[in-house]
Amino acid sequence: MKDLRNGLVEFVTHGTEKCHVLVVGDVMLDQYYYGEVTRISPEAPVPITRVVKTKETLGGAANVAHNLALLGCQTDVAACIGADHHGGRLRALFDKRGIAIHGLVVTGAPTTTKLRVIGGHQQMMRLDFEETEPVVGEDEERVFMVAQASIAEGAGALVLSDYGKGIVTPQLCAQLIEAAHRRGIPVVVDPKGGDWEKYRGADYITPNLKELNTVQVAPVKNVDEDVERAARYAMNRFGIHAMVATRSECGLSLVTETTAVHIPTKAQEVFDVSGAGDTVIAAFALALAGGIAPERGAYLANLAASVVVAKVGTYAVSKEELLAALEREGKDES
Repeated sequence: MKDLRNGLVEFVTHGTEKCHVLVVGDVMLDQYYYGEVTRISPEAPVPITRVVKTKETLGGAANVAHNLALLGCQTDVAACIGADHHGGRLRALFDKRGIAIHGLVVTGAPTTTKLRVIGGHQQMMRLDFEETEPVVGEDEERVFMVAQASIAEGAGALVLSDYGKGIVTPQLCAQLIEAAHRRGIPVVVDPKGGDWEKYRGADYITPNLKELNTVQVAPVKNVDEDVERAARYAMNRFGIHAMVATRSECGLSLVTETTAVHIPTKAQEVFDVSGAGDTVIAAFALALAGGIAPERGAYLANLAASVVVAKVGTYAVSKEELLAALEREGKDES
């Protein structure tokens, strides 16, 4: 892995500020209520949670943008929010992180929000505020127009972050993939569900093993040869040029039509894998936008994800954390 690491410290230290990435997808607000449980409610057989701390952070496609911004990348977002309090909080969090907000299209639907109640390290409840009908008509056109403007202004990579909340429609995918390719910009997709036909023509897709299995004839085992075979089957079936498959404890695989690179993960204590996929696609797209070879980009993405899974809740990796991880890798390899 030493050859894959070469040049990445310099890139993360000095090169990320020169990168520009556009994220299109389902943005969310993640809210956390942390508390202590000491008794059962007399009103119903449910635990009473005394809230001691709250947190709001960017989730879904917004977490992809958050990772990019913390790594120093110029980040644009094209997405939909509601004319509500949660939409206002998302705007404020974007602004705080230096993420452009002019691409946030206000619609009549609520801002997708996930509210989690956590006692200790245990999630006790989640409340979802959302509508998942596909965005159509004028709203879809407005998203395309702001995304197209970002592409024209020099974005070096396009991320389609699909969480199945209605933004990443087949028509919008086709329009954006075509617009990006006219400018020679790579398109990286984080898929949702089994409808991969709408991603046809994308340069890279980043499923986890469960997501890869949704488009297979038979279940795929988490071994190199099976993942390679399954990746190429999906790539050929849906007209996608390459795949970055995330494989939990087995790391990550970059598969093209003729080659495959398997990058192992580091053994460590894992607290939470939520958000790791966002970090993978963000770091990989950042590398592509910076002219880094895909193999090195996959290595960087795998390393960034190793930082995130050791945290609780939705988490975005910072430049300092990624540099520290690269330094540790260098020591291990020396």
